[in-house]
Amino acid sequence: MSDLVLSDLADGVLTLTFNRPERLNAWTEALGTRYFDLLTQAETDPAVRVIVVTGAGKGFCAGADFQTLTALQEGTLERAADTRPNTLPTTIGKPVIAAVNGACAGLGMVHALVCDLVFTAAEAKWTTAFSRRGLIAEYGLAWVLPKLVGQARALDLLLSGRTFTGEEAAGLGLALRAVPGEALMGEVAAYARELAAMSSPTSMAVIKQQVWGDWDRTLDASRTTAEKLMAESFGRADFAEGVASFLEKRPPEFPPFSG
Repeated sequence: MSDLVLSDLADGVLTLTFNRPERLNAWTEALGTRYFDLLTQAETDPAVRVIVVTGAGKGFCAGADFQTLTALQEGTLERAADTRPNTLPTTIGKPVIAAVNGACAGLGMVHALVCDLVFTAAEAKWTTAFSRRGLIAEYGLAWVLPKLVGQARALDLLLSGRTFTGEEAAGLGLALRAVPGEALMGEVAAYARELAAMSSPTSMAVIKQQVWGDWDRTLDASRTTAEKLMAESFGRADFAEGVASFLEKRPPEFPPFSG
């Protein structure tokens, strides 16, 4: 099972690679368990400051494996005991960046969009696919998509199940950047290394919690919470180091996120 998701740590950046290239990294229960295990371990590893998620070969994740879908249809799927939700990356206290290198469909699109940031190969093929399989908007995608692209565009992508490119995905707001496929991992690695080197891990964790948690809150509630969080940040070593490194014109040396 350890081969289903590859793990590589360098310069504070943990790269997790879905590793079923012969199936365009189609999702299975075992792959999901391995991925979630690695995310959970990364959260408590002080050496990990940023997480990048990508796929081996020509696909990011082509959705649920058809053997799984067939077993679901026939009522023969034996589910594992893992109860962690597919939205788990949103709860990890470190930035999670999806590098969509190829096919990103159905459940694969869910897993891209529950990452904090998305970079995509311009030529990658994206699709929700659900309506063309007799399914519905899975695992919170009906909540995420309208917030990223607006209701009309979300309904277009969900109702039509049409295929679109990474370039269009970036234009719609699903991805931060669309770059040629051969440049994707270099671009993502450079961005992730800068976060790992220059941004406070604790600040990034709190900001991530604010952004994911404030979508359904009022402006006043968000402001009130931010005032409390800001007061707390003044007392951290990160604040002193952030100011000192700026005044001394040197890279910061922030402590790891302690949870």
